[in-house]
Amino acid sequence: MADYDDASTEDVPSDALPEASLSQRLRDARRTRANEKILQEKSLAERATERLQASQANAYGLLDQAGDFFAFGWHFFARFWRRPFEWKELLKQMDEVGAKSFLLTGTTGFAIGIVLSMQSRGTMARFGAEMFLPSMLALSVVKEIGPVLTSLVLAGRLGAGIGAEIGSMKVSEQIDALEVAALKPYHYLVVTRVLACVIMFPIMTAMTDFLALVGGFIENSFATGMDYRIFIDEAFSSLRFVDIVVDTMKTSVFGFLVGITSCFLGYTVRGGTREVGQAAMRAVVVSSLLIILADVVIVRLSLMIFGDVSESV
Repeated sequence: MADYDDASTEDVPSDALPEASLSQRLRDARRTRANEKILQEKSLAERATERLQASQANAYGLLDQAGDFFAFGWHFFARFWRRPFEWKELLKQMDEVGAKSFLLTGTTGFAIGIVLSMQSRGTMARFGAEMFLPSMLALSVVKEIGPVLTSLVLAGRLGAGIGAEIGSMKVSEQIDALEVAALKPYHYLVVTRVLACVIMFPIMTAMTDFLALVGGFIENSFATGMDYRIFIDEAFSSLRFVDIVVDTMKTSVFGFLVGITSCFLGYTVRGGTREVGQAAMRAVVVSSLLIILADVVIVRLSLMIFGDVSESV
């Protein structure tokens, strides 16, 4: 009888060796997959860490830029009343904001009045309220559509222009040349443009509102033959004086936001002409967003302070 306890490897059956080799290969394969999984997890962790660090850097960059923006705006309030007063440049910028933008804003307001009148008549006639169309038109235009639409149109035209102009002067070192010529660049470039926007935005809004009502009256007159005296009485019957003043003057805030944002983005341009174009584009986008956000806040505050129109009817 064979003694199995003393058997050597030479006594192992020949068909047992492939099975042991297969087990070893399986263990090696499992070990390899485990190592690959560990490497993949390390890679994912490293990429997640890099993304987190990039996000933190972007957040710090945005906070840093926001701090610079508020400092730039605070500089305006601290310095705009000090000498030198650049009256000539201020009048030039007011002409740029007002006279040279009138065709764009006036046409927009006139078209909006006609379109609002045409679009609303059918719905109001369905409920037998067609006679209240002038009132609805005046409320829509004076309280919201006129101020916001005029400010957005001006932001699109002026924001890009101011950002590109100041950015180009920054890149070509013309701002440094102003300092050499003993002119204060902030007073000459920033204060004049921001003040022009603050002063002219309400004036342009009032003109746009007027042309929108004229457009609505013309359309309404052709459609129903309504007399202009009835249209005016009905249009202003539900408007309070405080609504006209507050909703028109809030565009001064919009003008300040457009002016200071465009000047800041142009003033902080670094690099070449490509950055100038990006600054002009960002000026329009950021100004438009700030107008919309500021409008929400101002409307909420005006309702809290002065109440709604319906409370006075």
